[in-house]
Parts: sequence; structure tokens; C-alpha cells
Amino acid sequence: MANNYEINELRKEDSWRMFRIMGELVEGFDELAGIEPAVTIYGSARVKEGDLVYAQTEEIARRLGELGFNIITGGGPGVMEAANKGARSAGVTSVGLNIELPEEQECNPYANKTILFHHFFVRKIMLVKYATAFVIMPGGLGTLDELSEVLVLIQTGKIKPFPVLLMNSRFWNGLLRWLHKALGEGYVSEQDFQLLRLCDRTDDVVEAVQKWYIKHEIAGDRALGAKFSRVEL
Repeated sequence: MANNYEINELRKEDSWRMFRIMGELVEGFDELAGIEPAVTIYGSARVKEGDLVYAQTEEIARRLGELGFNIITGGGPGVMEAANKGARSAGVTSVGLNIELPEEQECNPYANKTILFHHFFVRKIMLVKYATAFVIMPGGLGTLDELSEVLVLIQTGKIKPFPVLLMNSRFWNGLLRWLHKALGEGYVSEQDFQLLRLCDRTDDVVEAVQKWYIKHEIAGDRALGAKFSRVEL
């Protein structure tokens, strides 16, 4: 059982942890202010240059960049590297939000604006807060975690219902079949499926982002804006 000295030391550590968290949030807000319009691209860190997914990601980021969208990624290798590479080739801001890990992960060389985070949840806030759309490439547990969080934030009205685009139907169909099974058992609502859009062509991703942005951000949607804040994370 902890004595009074140990309890006091734990309280001090918790207080300093709060200051560190606040510092990360402030740095993220300061660095990313004015980055909109931006698209966040998620996906596996294990994809290699030369893979189809790498090439598709690079093309999507480049083409979105040519339309004026800055690109935000987790800053690591694989899909993140490909997205930052495409953004840089388009001449837009290529953001890499890197994370401290036990095995050091350096930010990929194609990000021209980088921030290093210690706390995963602060990093996830920054990945979501400034995005106009979310592109989800094939990935593993981290990608699934990020996808789930985005969907819950939209479902609960914490952020606007931005496009959530799943690239590669063959990869994502198993998850969607499972969700439809959950729907039949009453765990998922039919309207929740409207949050997702499957894409198999880079053209479809670029077109979906551009159309949504023109309709809701440029033209404006007052009814939508009255119901949802941009983000309440």
C-alpha cells in the first residue's frame, strides 16, 4: 500500500503530465493553424515503395494537392510516406504528425511540416481537427483504430460528417460484411453505413473529396453548420 510520500509524488507526476499534454496541444494548434483545406490520409506503415497501395496513395495525395488540398499524415513510413511524397510533388504543405515509440520512428523525408507527439490521443486530435475529408488506405490495427474513432466522432455529432473514403473494396469488404452482420443483430444503425464510401479508383477518391468540398465548404451549408461545430474534441 502506498505511503503518503508516494501518493504525493504520484500527484506531482500527474500534474506535470497535464502540463506536458497541454503543451503538445498548444504546439499542434499553433503549427497547424491555417492549414485548411486539408485531407488526412491513413494507412499501413508497412507498405513499401513499388507496391500498388503506395502508388495509389501517392497519386491521390498529389492530385488532391494539385486541387489545393494540403495533406496530413501520421508522418511515418509506408502509406504515410507515399501521401507526404505526393503532397510535396504537388507543392502543397505536407504535414507529418510523428509519434514517439519505443523503437524510434523517424518522420519520413517528404513531410515539410512536422510535429513530434508523445501522446497518441493528442496526435489523433490533430489528425482529425483540420481535415476536410478522410482517406483510409489498407492498414492494420492502427488504421482500424483511427477509422473507428473518426466514425464515432461523426456519428455522435462531434465533427461534421466529412467524407470517409475506404480505398480498395477487396480489402475492406470483410469488415463491412461483419458490420452488416452487427446491423442485423441490432448493434449498428443503417444510417451509420452512410458515413462510409468504398472506392477502387483514385479518380473516385479525388472526385468525392472535391465535390463535397465545393458543396459544403465553398458554397456553404448553413443548416449543417448550425447543427455541427467543426470539431468539439
